[in-house]
Amino acid sequence: MKIAIIKTGGKQYRVKEGQTIKVEKLEAEAGATVKFDTLLVSDEEATNLELGAPSLGEKVTAEVIKTAKDDKVTVVKYKSKTRYKKTVGHRQLKTAVKITAIA
Repeated sequence: MKIAIIKTGGKQYRVKEGQTIKVEKLEAEAGATVKFDTLLVSDEEATNLELGAPSLGEKVTAEVIKTAKDDKVTVVKYKSKTRYKKTVGHRQLKTAVKITAIA
């Protein structure tokens, strides 16, 4: 089975075929097909390794499952001796994608 390292949303992910991952929000409808820039493609034993400089192109294909909000991240600001305390919550939009093929 092949593995790949893809880059999207400023982050890198190690993926396999059939795997479902959450990435930063993509502008695509549910059921749409998206392609990711691939940095590295290899098999499980790392005998056949393709390394891009800086990328190999769009070799990973995925299907968009859904876009939803992620878990809440709570930020607390506090200053001692001044009676200042502020709590803010934030929920980032994430897109769940299923990796269908690694070329």
